[in-house]
Amino acid sequence: MARAADAPTFDARGNRAAASGALLALAVLIALCIAWEWWLAPLRAGGSLLVLKAAPLLLALPGVSRKRLYTLQWASMLSLLYLMEGIVRGMSDRGLSARLGWCEALLAAAFFVCALVYVAPFKRAAKHRARSENETAGGPASR
Repeated sequence: MARAADAPTFDARGNRAAASGALLALAVLIALCIAWEWWLAPLRAGGSLLVLKAAPLLLALPGVSRKRLYTLQWASMLSLLYLMEGIVRGMSDRGLSARLGWCEALLAAAFFVCALVYVAPFKRAAKHRARSENETAGGPASR
């Protein structure tokens, strides 16, 4: 039987910092996407409909600000699309648009890492809890 001392622990301050970092990276990524496609370096003069690429990120913002694990999980997967777009535009565009692409890639990567750092201790604790419940029930421990 697992004891309370065997339970995984994590630094709450580090976890709060990861959540704050994820929220900050997400908010700046949203602002960058909107500014980029509206007036900084739009594909067409006067702005482009690519500004709508910020909409999925806006949907994630309330859940990320409330530190909801499910939202952080799906938003971290979504951020990989922005990472890819940033890399592609950073390598293929020129001038300001290329620099904005690299900024987008950096912000998406920062959000991804912060979200994973925040979620990981909760996933480990859930796995540990499931394993100890399985052992108490008499079943084989699964890994």
